Amino acid sequence: MSWQAYIDTSLVGSGHIDKGQILSAAGDSVWATSSGFTISPEEVKEIVTGLSGKTDKLYAEGLHIGGEKYVLTKAEERSLYARKGRDGVVIVKTTQAILVGHYKDGQIAGNAAQTVEQLADYLISTGY
Repeated sequence: MSWQAYIDTSLVGSGHIDKGQILSAAGDSVWATSSGFTISPEEVKEIVTGLSGKTDKLYAEGLHIGGEKYVLTKAEERSLYARKGRDGVVIVKTTQAILVGHYKDGQIAGNAAQTVEQLADYLISTGY
């Protein structure tokens, strides 16, 4: 399956994510993205820093995705969760990739998290 197919089928196609992006684990390249979903290089740096365990600044100043500020609500070893009103993002790092899933008002945060986490588990199981 192509990287774009993971976005279109596994993330957006689930109905639990409205847009997504897959980046290299280092954050230096975009492998696939939903149309119109742009994460700036500065925002990617925030993601990579947060996934490395340095979350104090993100908790204090927020996590920025697609030009929007989100409040970091949870940070785990491989995952970041953030919200802006009823919208939110789920970010999960695999061995070689970073998955970013965005959900909007009307979509359930728990289902969005499960969708992104399950894709991450699958990618890890295949070496990615």
